[in-house]
Amino acid sequence: MTAPCRIGIDLGGTKIEGVVLDGDGQARARRRVPTEQQRGYEHIVDATARLADELRALAPDCGVIGVGTPGAVSSRTGLMKNSNTICLNGRDLPGDLGRRVGQPVIVENDANCFALAEATTGAGRGGRVVFGIIMGTGCGGGLVVDGRLWSGPQHIAGEWGHHSIDPNGPQCYCGQRGCVECYLAGPAVERRYAAQGGTPAGMDAIVARARAGEPAARAVFDEFLDRFGRALANLIAILDPDVVVLGGGLSNIDELYDQGCAAVARYLFNDELRTPIRRNLHGDAAGVFGAAFLGDAVPRKSG
Repeated sequence: MTAPCRIGIDLGGTKIEGVVLDGDGQARARRRVPTEQQRGYEHIVDATARLADELRALAPDCGVIGVGTPGAVSSRTGLMKNSNTICLNGRDLPGDLGRRVGQPVIVENDANCFALAEATTGAGRGGRVVFGIIMGTGCGGGLVVDGRLWSGPQHIAGEWGHHSIDPNGPQCYCGQRGCVECYLAGPAVERRYAAQGGTPAGMDAIVARARAGEPAARAVFDEFLDRFGRALANLIAILDPDVVVLGGGLSNIDELYDQGCAAVARYLFNDELRTPIRRNLHGDAAGVFGAAFLGDAVPRKSG
């Protein structure tokens, strides 16, 4: 019997992307429309629902639609929280979309969708416990165990970006000091470079300058790799996952996979580092692919 198709939607701040995956997990169709978040919540719901309707015409056997988006659904209220598309916060996005399209909708954090895609058909395939890390403008993560997302009772599992690795470090927007995100997110590295007297530059330029031997860039980049090692060693000591997959724009920094891994080994509570730390395979498509697998990976409430 042929497995049913899956529909996934990645609801981002600038674009809404949808995909239909066939029973083997291969993309049958992909569509993209602008988010236009300045037009408000109802417009986003309508645009997402229209895209879902278009995809459903190509996958009539799909029983549930998965949606990935920044932020999460509160386990207390059932409403959206912590989304940088701020008009979504406090709204019943799963319910409103479900009523609009006439079938169940599962909404999950985009970092969880990334982890799920990489665990299912990407660089983490075959691992029982897979941790997916996003390193870009922020630092997020997701945990997949035996092919299913583990979100936790507070829906914060995977939020490695907000554990503190230096209580005397920079102030984080979350209220703590020295969070991982204060050291490993691209904007944070750029701020630290400027504070060291470097000419303001983006992350790519800072890495290039460090490779060329510029002192300020080299110092900031060495700190970045060291903090990566400490943060990931903490995570591995707690979870001991089968594989860690890196995603986001900073995952393309080659040094993470040699010097960064050496830093992890240096701080790890073990005599060797046996955890593979891999570059993602799905790239920018991971979010929408992971959303398509939500129907298989997230338990649904009855009633």
